[in-house]
Amino acid sequence: MIAIVKYNAGNIRSVMNALERLGARYMLTDDETALRKADKVIFPGVGEASTAMAYLRQRGLDKILTTLEQPFLGICLGMQLMCAFSEENDTAGLGIFSETVKLFPSTGIVPHMGWNDFRTVRGPLFAGIGAGENMYYVHSYYVETGSETSAVCEYLLPFSAALQKDNYYGVQFHPEKSAGSGQKLLRNFLEL
Repeated sequence: MIAIVKYNAGNIRSVMNALERLGARYMLTDDETALRKADKVIFPGVGEASTAMAYLRQRGLDKILTTLEQPFLGICLGMQLMCAFSEENDTAGLGIFSETVKLFPSTGIVPHMGWNDFRTVRGPLFAGIGAGENMYYVHSYYVETGSETSAVCEYLLPFSAALQKDNYYGVQFHPEKSAGSGQKLLRNFLEL
């Protein structure tokens, strides 16, 4: 059973639809017991960092999510909240990744929205997915590249398209909206 973290962030339905296409069983929950018993956890999201973190803290999820041992995938805002800090309303994150989330420079069009490729891919999420394959992005904030980066995308500057640390994975793009390549990545996650 896959647990999808319920925390009042958008985009949950498209993640559910993608899991249904893959034949995966899932539940939407913010219950500690259900999260700990799940085979895998997906932390999706579209929204604003401080509001989402306030909900996580109110429900005690900030303490639970950082201690899970099963494979855990953060998508877009989910990945950003897994970082130590976000410039979006000066928000302290979960601290799973040591990175800081920053606002894109105003030298280009923000948000970064649409299809873009990536490079420097490594790790089990990218099995059978090569650098240069396109994924769908929509975000105004980004994570710089660092030691936890497992894929790099370039828009205005190089940034982390994906992060990995132990059983925790994060992707800035939306695999649930990224056609065949995104479906392959979600299948790789389900097979971890």
